Amino acid sequence: MNEETFNISIRKFLKMVGVSSQREIEQAVAKALASGSIADNTALPVKMTLEIPGVQLKVGFDGEIHLG
Repeated sequence: MNEETFNISIRKFLKMVGVSSQREIEQAVAKALASGSIADNTALPVKMTLEIPGVQLKVGFDGEIHLG
């Protein structure tokens, strides 16, 4: 295994996930705020799951996103 190629590939994947996830979250929150379904001082529970079936990895991450 080439460690440098492996690490670069991981970083590229995580950057894509981070940028895409942020955009999706921002759009969903803006829509929810506009419809009045959430308040602008809400704390939103959030979950994310990372899966890599080829190595039997499935790990969950929990947290909160605070709007105000």
